[in-house]
Amino acid sequence: MITPLPQLRETVQARARHALACGALRPIETEQRFIDDGGIRFVIRMVSSLREKAERQAQNLAAALQSGRQHNPFLPYDEDLFVARLSPAHVCLLNKFNVIDHHLLIVTSAYEDQEMLLTEGDFAALKVCLDALGGLGFYNGGSCAGASQPHKHLQLIPLPIADEGPAIPIAPLLANTGNDAPTALPGLPFRHAYARLGAEHAGTSATGIGTWAAATHAVYRQALAATGIGAVACAGGERQGAPYNFLMTHAWMLIVPRTREVFEGISVNALGFAGSLFVRDARELAILERAGPMAALRQVGVSDS
Repeated sequence: MITPLPQLRETVQARARHALACGALRPIETEQRFIDDGGIRFVIRMVSSLREKAERQAQNLAAALQSGRQHNPFLPYDEDLFVARLSPAHVCLLNKFNVIDHHLLIVTSAYEDQEMLLTEGDFAALKVCLDALGGLGFYNGGSCAGASQPHKHLQLIPLPIADEGPAIPIAPLLANTGNDAPTALPGLPFRHAYARLGAEHAGTSATGIGTWAAATHAVYRQALAATGIGAVACAGGERQGAPYNFLMTHAWMLIVPRTREVFEGISVNALGFAGSLFVRDARELAILERAGPMAALRQVGVSDS
């Protein structure tokens, strides 16, 4: 059984202080820029232009990519990054190379592939974090969707995402739909499915978490189907039929199918579809300013036109 962790916020803060002090946590410091496009004030995080800081961040970024793609950092995980056990099957870790403070990873204790579909158990573990911390949960379904390594892990970041604007930049386009069935929103120029989460998704007790996970998992499967993403039976469960990004708060869920990871050399993960993008230098920032972030998202997503 999964039980609530009401002290999780304090635990995250304490573990982050410890991990910083011992050097296990290696934040990537960035400068924020904003680009208004398609009704969204996109936040663009760029590695600092200061020489020493830029060199350190470039080394951290290279190390993050190397550690993610060449070995599994979760088996075993770094004990200094451990936050809490969320369930018998999930642990909560600090993201070693974080751009946003208190960026958490919700990781399966045993190896599961990142292209496996999310389960009710995954949703229950995410619920424990959402109840204690709020924030935005997300999942990169495969390397084409921005996943840096193949061990299944959801992620959670605190809100607000940026220093100004809505807590989640994409919020102005998330209309109040007439019902909770997955639907498409007129302001998003790429295939997607958006669903509100109603009262049946609000349970916070131990039994409520299980009920919530079952109901929310059903919405997730409906949203996948609405975007044309099927399930492929395999040993151990079901794999995704195509790459996709998943974003969720207490109030809504968004599924976005993907066709490629990068736009003109700029990697895009699920946070891009929340209105938050990361660039490594001024050249990549200029690319986004010229093309527009919404065009970048359209290029890495699936066009229905």
